[in-house]
Amino acid sequence: MMKRPSALGSLAVLVLLVASLSARANSLRETPLVRAIQRAQTGVVNIHSEKTAAGDSLFTSGRDRKVSGMGTGVVIDERGYIATNYHVVQGVDSLRCTLVNGSTYAARVVSYDSAKDLAIIKIDATGPLSVMPMGTSSDLMLGEPVVAIGNAFGYEHTVTSGIISALGRDVEVNEKQSYQNLIQTDASINPGNSGGPLLSMDGEVIGINVAIRAGAQRIGFAIPIDDARRSIARLMSIEALDGTTHGLVGRDVKAGPTRKLVVQSAAPGTPAGVAGVQPGDVVLKAGTIDVIDGVDLERACLGRTPGEEIGVVVRRGSSDVTLRMKLAERAPGEVAGVVVMNPRRTRTTPAPSGAGLAWQALGLKLTQVTLGQVSAGGTPYRGGMQVNSVRPGSPAETNGIRPGDILVGLHNWETVNFDNVSYVLNHPEFQRFGPLKFYVIRGGETLYGYMKLAAGE
Repeated sequence: MMKRPSALGSLAVLVLLVASLSARANSLRETPLVRAIQRAQTGVVNIHSEKTAAGDSLFTSGRDRKVSGMGTGVVIDERGYIATNYHVVQGVDSLRCTLVNGSTYAARVVSYDSAKDLAIIKIDATGPLSVMPMGTSSDLMLGEPVVAIGNAFGYEHTVTSGIISALGRDVEVNEKQSYQNLIQTDASINPGNSGGPLLSMDGEVIGINVAIRAGAQRIGFAIPIDDARRSIARLMSIEALDGTTHGLVGRDVKAGPTRKLVVQSAAPGTPAGVAGVQPGDVVLKAGTIDVIDGVDLERACLGRTPGEEIGVVVRRGSSDVTLRMKLAERAPGEVAGVVVMNPRRTRTTPAPSGAGLAWQALGLKLTQVTLGQVSAGGTPYRGGMQVNSVRPGSPAETNGIRPGDILVGLHNWETVNFDNVSYVLNHPEFQRFGPLKFYVIRGGETLYGYMKLAAGE
């Protein structure tokens, strides 16, 4: 004889059924796209910038206005190194980055390659950052679903999705900027997405969003991550940033799941050569960092001093070999195509004085004017540099500067002493400032103009 189920038993069955349905509903909601975003979003930063908008007049009264900009970046090192597009940070006066948790930090430009439209910026966060999971662009498929995360129109951490609609696109933006081998996607890319990640459904970055087709709908472009990483390795080069060297020349090998750094050479006498690194070795680890390409090797060695030892694990044949490599000071020279904003030098040479530079580069003989003696239109300045003489035929004379003028600014910086003048004229980007903007006070009025510098000055 069957017993009737108790009310308590029926209730328990109902609770279990509801819980099962709820868990099933949640599992349906947590799609691969959701999981990809959850994996990657902590490695995305929103970038806000401010720059000075230049006026059109050659020699006009008044000051320029400030313009806000926006972009996105990808965390490539837990110490706060972030990759973005060069056009996001070009000519900016200030940068700040916002993480997904809402924390905001001031940022500075470390290095850039304008031709590749890539740059490295740095923030000093209170703790280690989450590094973006790195994928590969070597095995992308047409129609493959992708996700873009970025600061679209200033709406931070905006997520859009779509597919890969074409591969290998060459795009010319203007006479100064063109791109090769881009990924085309119909995931919505908007102003502010530049520099942000294009993600696979594994939550790994496969491209750096870079451009849109003006006037089109859902036609955006991204730099393939394998191409970008080769440029980023140069931008993170310890030779450029630290003035040190490891002497290892490697080649990134990426073919789907196969991702490795293969040694091409390690010249005798270089740190890698002395340590016993051999051509054909596969670099597995440097210091505490697992190495899959040249970026990992550079960041593992970054911030170390000449003579400091770092452990390197390589695969040689079927065996793993641990080597000890001592970094060395690099020989003089520059890393091709890379501009470093504030390189750390192991050796220094005295720079020309501000007075000598002003005469050589600008054609100006200057003397310092003290605080309180400079004002224009009722606005006091902290000081300035009075023009005593102007060299005939110099850039200063050609652009209308006269004896008696008081120079109060060059480019984006004030000039209240010779150190300020030296800073501008010795700046790593000085040749890219041209025409060089200047501010002078004449007859109680602030004037500005643009000084075209002679070749080689």
